[in-house]
Amino acid sequence: MHQHYNGVKTALLLGGIFGLLLAIGAVVGGGRFFWLFGLFGLAMTFYSYWNSDKVAIKAMRAYPVTAEQQPAMYRIVEELSTKAGKPMPRLFVSPTAAPNAFATGRNPEHAAVCCTEGILGLLDERELRGVLGHELMHVYNRDILTSSVAAALAGVITSIAQGLFFFGGRDSEDTNPLAMIAMALLAPLAATLIQMSISRTREFDADEDGSALTGDPLALASALTKLEAGVAARPLAPTPQLQSAAHLMIASPFRAQDVSRLFSTHPPTAERIARLQGFSRGLR
Repeated sequence: MHQHYNGVKTALLLGGIFGLLLAIGAVVGGGRFFWLFGLFGLAMTFYSYWNSDKVAIKAMRAYPVTAEQQPAMYRIVEELSTKAGKPMPRLFVSPTAAPNAFATGRNPEHAAVCCTEGILGLLDERELRGVLGHELMHVYNRDILTSSVAAALAGVITSIAQGLFFFGGRDSEDTNPLAMIAMALLAPLAATLIQMSISRTREFDADEDGSALTGDPLALASALTKLEAGVAARPLAPTPQLQSAAHLMIASPFRAQDVSRLFSTHPPTAERIARLQGFSRGLR
């Protein structure tokens, strides 16, 4: 289904970010901590992945909803999950006027889909269906695992690099000080860039697969147009808690000037819309 080989690209990017972590281990203490750093990265990745749903739901202060409370949202998710032959995720609503939506959870059996009050008031039912199809494909493509691995490893690399810069290598004859300084400065930047590239790649896949699930790429394109204007009017403050969940959302929740394109977790909206229009022509 992925015509742009995004699965291969994601695997290569994940390999790159894990290799970066091992490279830090090779630099510190002349390589004595190589495997220790690798095990630490795996442990942090597992913890982040296992608790991914709790972190994101808490960050957005979301509450669970029933079919009676959100009939349109429930009906759409029930229909699409049945069509995909997958379990129906739990549904949540975040009490914020900023329009957005996200999916989270460690697997399809333990997943959650959340919409903000803002997006529920902004989109019509056809557009909401397009958005929810996109979010369900994040779950079914196991993107939460991918993004959790990338985010956890990037966080570990940044923390270790900061420790290297301030405390590392002072008492070790095996450590090359120039290599350590270079690693401390460049590793967090490289890890962040790789993480952002993974996030943007997964967004393209979810757009494509979600459109295939709904059979209506232009519904998602219309929703993205409204979301870009809606986020510009009601951006969220880029707090550390929200920054950790931003990569899960269908649209970047922050003002464009707060996040450079290089460090954005999402592809440009215009590019996503152009691809969706292409998918629509292919379905005719």
